[in-house]
Amino acid sequence: MPGPDGPAVIRSTLRQQIADALRDEVLAGRLEPGQEFTVKEIAEQYGVSATPVREALVNLTAQGLLDADQHRGFRVHEHTLDDYRGMLQARGLIADGMFRDLAQSGGDSDDAVDALLSVRRRGEEAARAACAGDLTVLIGYDLRFWRELSALYGNPHLSDFLHRLRVKSWVCAVTHLRRWSEGGGGDLRGTLWSRHTELVDALVRRDPAGAHEIVREYNAHSLSLMERLAAA
Repeated sequence: MPGPDGPAVIRSTLRQQIADALRDEVLAGRLEPGQEFTVKEIAEQYGVSATPVREALVNLTAQGLLDADQHRGFRVHEHTLDDYRGMLQARGLIADGMFRDLAQSGGDSDDAVDALLSVRRRGEEAARAACAGDLTVLIGYDLRFWRELSALYGNPHLSDFLHRLRVKSWVCAVTHLRRWSEGGGGDLRGTLWSRHTELVDALVRRDPAGAHEIVREYNAHSLSLMERLAAA
């Protein structure tokens, strides 16, 4: 017989798998802002019971990716440009504190440098995808890059919060990017930010001011792009 935690662990794993799959659907633009669905519809789509689906949807609602409607189920949250500005500001404040700490906490040790070089490889892949205009690949590597970079700070709560912020900001941005690209605006080559490796190099040099400037430019570039695409 399974142990007392067996069924709960299985259900928790299934809930997380469903939540991850739906998050990827939102990031890919296949679930668009404002799109509505019910627990029953998602359960039938994935061939599972309603309980883990409901738990997954509640979890995504808590992350700000979905909105719950007592009578109509759930819908994909519609972020505004003001939401996006706030996310960029929050990301920048967290990154500044993290960069200062990394620069002051022995960032020149062999282990620290090795860890940064490992993150740099994710940055190389993200930059390559950005230059190629491959939004799907870029999002995957960008999220992994920042998750691994923030993990070096040593605070899993902060790392998880920053990851959720980045997911939400990508969800907000991807709507405009895909609509512009698929609506005849052209491909995304040369449009997406690609200075991930420069950021790591600044941290290897223990240069938080340089890292701050790179992120400041990143946020300014992203906001300007979103404003332009939203206006178009």
